Amino acid sequence: MDGFPIYAGGLELRDAGDGSRRLTGKFPYNSRAVINSGGNGRKPRKEAFAPRAFGFAVDDPDRDIHLLVGHSFDRPLASKKAGTFLLNDTDEALNFEAVILPEIQEATWWTDFLAQFTAGLVGGISPGFRVAPPEAVKKAEETTEEDPSEGNALIRTIFEAILFELSLVTRPAYTETSLDLRQLDSGLIVPKKSAHYRWRA
Repeated sequence: MDGFPIYAGGLELRDAGDGSRRLTGKFPYNSRAVINSGGNGRKPRKEAFAPRAFGFAVDDPDRDIHLLVGHSFDRPLASKKAGTFLLNDTDEALNFEAVILPEIQEATWWTDFLAQFTAGLVGGISPGFRVAPPEAVKKAEETTEEDPSEGNALIRTIFEAILFELSLVTRPAYTETSLDLRQLDSGLIVPKKSAHYRWRA
């Protein structure tokens, strides 16, 4: 894969006593994450996804996409082909809803995730992807100079990417994604305030 840029979100947990839970969120397009902070003569590097950059995988009914904890396929929460990971692609964001089944709620990685979440340690959403190969699409990505009024970074814009998974992660780059875990008729559990870190590649 090409890498795992990390996007932070404001998180909240809603919990009640029956059945499956619903985990909703969004991954924003045209938002920039710092991939490398630069230094020693090197320019900072940022990354952004153009609108519907994940459309190929999202629209393909035969291609699976997972929701994972920490980019580990050994810790799945939901999947598109299983019918528990629902994706709605728009020009603004890739929106999703995951159905967390009771069986998954019995898994150790879900218990670990909840402990980290309530402690304020889960702060972001990160995609696992590969940029489409040049023989498949004419222009999968481009690198441009940042507007001098905004900074001096190199901006990598991805137009076509093959999305394999979205992961819940701990180290946010910025706060433009959102994530919500809820059930109907639920009470709100607010996680402890977490620190914000800048991720360096």
